[in-house]
Amino acid sequence: MNILITGGTGFIGSHTVVVLQKAGHNVIVVDNFYNSSPLMLDRIRKITNKEITFYECDAASETQMEDIFISHSIDGIIHFAGFKAVGESVEKPLMYYYNNVVSTMILAKLCLKHGVNKFVFSSSATVYGENEVPFKETMTLLPATNPYGQSKVMSEQILMDIAKANPNFSVALLRYFNPIGAHESGLIGEMPSGIPNNLMPYITKVAKGELKQLNIFGNDYSTEDGTGVRDYIHVMDLAQGHMAAFDNLTEGVHIYNLGTGKGTSVLQLIKGFEEATGVKIAYKFAARRAGDIAQCYADASKANKELGWTAQKDILDMCRDAWRFEFNYKK
Repeated sequence: MNILITGGTGFIGSHTVVVLQKAGHNVIVVDNFYNSSPLMLDRIRKITNKEITFYECDAASETQMEDIFISHSIDGIIHFAGFKAVGESVEKPLMYYYNNVVSTMILAKLCLKHGVNKFVFSSSATVYGENEVPFKETMTLLPATNPYGQSKVMSEQILMDIAKANPNFSVALLRYFNPIGAHESGLIGEMPSGIPNNLMPYITKVAKGELKQLNIFGNDYSTEDGTGVRDYIHVMDLAQGHMAAFDNLTEGVHIYNLGTGKGTSVLQLIKGFEEATGVKIAYKFAARRAGDIAQCYADASKANKELGWTAQKDILDMCRDAWRFEFNYKK
């Protein structure tokens, strides 16, 4: 298969490119390096021993993207490209709606125009809002608590409506939770620009001494230790889930949670990191962030039943691999 990957040098995208190439798929990667690095291309090549067809462009640019559709015989698309920080989305809602929703519309439009009928969308558990945990695919989506989540809800609805109007158009909506970890080689992992918005890269930078301490946003949630609970999943498990969804995609709309089904609090993750690495993490409690919820974890049984996919790695694996990458990626 020739698979177009938007956001293919980003955290999840780069690991999915590795998994797809190792399985024999051909990939066409698009990224504008907004929240990633060109270094990832060489790292991916080193892991896979394969060349990558790459375009530096914006997935929200119809002109640039159409040139790629014209130049290649594309069998399907996996759409990762999008802004993803909950807190930033509250501060800059227009930026999030424009980038995340417009790019989805443009890519779907080009798929229909050029006869590309397989579309795997990188969605998020934030679409569930403040539903009761564990989140199930059959739940009615509640209003998202932040513009990031709402941009995913809107994109999902657009793709579902397109599939309804075009019976040959196949869509997989992958709602995943909190990816952490890195490739076991230590060559690729999460490498955000500036101060990290996500928890694990912040922890690793504190452990490395680049940041003084970790701010834990809220210790008064209705959870076991007062800190937020999330379903952390190893990025390589998540990448395997994307390939399973693409390879098994049939006509219509298919929605899958990709998670471990287990909730882990921020304090539990810190303790897991300390156990896995032997490095202590300095932290302090801060006020809750706008848009955050107390608990978020998956019922992932549908993906296991229909795709034969289950997360394999545990919290200690995730922490070890993330720490290994933090030491390797600048070398």
